[in-house]
Amino acid sequence: MREIAVRAPGRINLIGDHTDYNDGFVLPIAIDLECRVRGTSTPGELRLRFLDGGDASSERIAAAVRERLGVAAGIDADVQSTLPIGSGLSSSAALSVALACAFAAAGELEIDRDDLARACQAAETAATAVPVGIMDQLASLAGRAGCALLIDCRTLDVEPIPLPSDVGVVAVHCGLPRALAGTAYAARRASCEAAARRLGIAALRDATPEQVAGDPRARHVVSENARVLAAADALRSGDVEALARAMRASHASLRDDYGVSTPELDALVDALEGAGALAARLTGAGFGGCAVALTVRGSERAVGEEAADVYRERTGLEPTVYVCRAADGAGAIA
Repeated sequence: MREIAVRAPGRINLIGDHTDYNDGFVLPIAIDLECRVRGTSTPGELRLRFLDGGDASSERIAAAVRERLGVAAGIDADVQSTLPIGSGLSSSAALSVALACAFAAAGELEIDRDDLARACQAAETAATAVPVGIMDQLASLAGRAGCALLIDCRTLDVEPIPLPSDVGVVAVHCGLPRALAGTAYAARRASCEAAARRLGIAALRDATPEQVAGDPRARHVVSENARVLAAADALRSGDVEALARAMRASHASLRDDYGVSTPELDALVDALEGAGALAARLTGAGFGGCAVALTVRGSERAVGEEAADVYRERTGLEPTVYVCRAADGAGAIA
């Protein structure tokens, strides 16, 4: 019987949404909100206590992760998370990655990072019936404190890029939870796959702007990939204004071309920029959840709270503010 104590962070995506399942590029950060699993290994039995109200999907994810990893050993553990469920901050990915790390520790297995990410992606898809991309799991595993991660979702190459020391990140939940199984997420993905087939290419990552000019869904993916690469260049050179322009353009594209924003998320983005954010956009799949904003470092809480007050007055909904720091990826708890 071995002691197990592992953690896996959530993520917030600075830019690059609905590109991961199109073999594209994303630019997330792993954040200092996380899922923890503490307990002991068992000969084979799986006993989990979800201390923050895990549901049936949590149990299914646990079983699916174990099956995908092919681990015989079980665990008897408490599962606790500081990540809000349905927020767009990847609570389910953090859970799957934390459990994968726990099963690996229980079985004394060394598993390649990319294989872990793929196993967790497959487990989430099997458990939730939502065909999720690979960004969330890989960001949780590959996080680097103080850095954004430029991820190539085709090759799974990850380049950590330091965030400017004078820039902060704040996320605000719009007050409407999001469950992808009840949204048009799968339909959006299917439309991208259909567009790639029409063009005779492997994925929309390979399309040109001219090829998708008349297809708003595909147009978003192609333009978003270009914005991610421009944002990464901006980070490398410290050009915060160029990064901000890319983020603002990303929200407009997600709203107008991809159709995954909501009136509430639009109002929240407006409130954040009105409160002094350098830029704001929805983050994650949309349909609810969070907006993310860049701010001057040190003003994250003030900007988030001012925007929350304005948003609350406009909508009657109750937002929640999360000041985020770029954190290290999953691993053992010291």
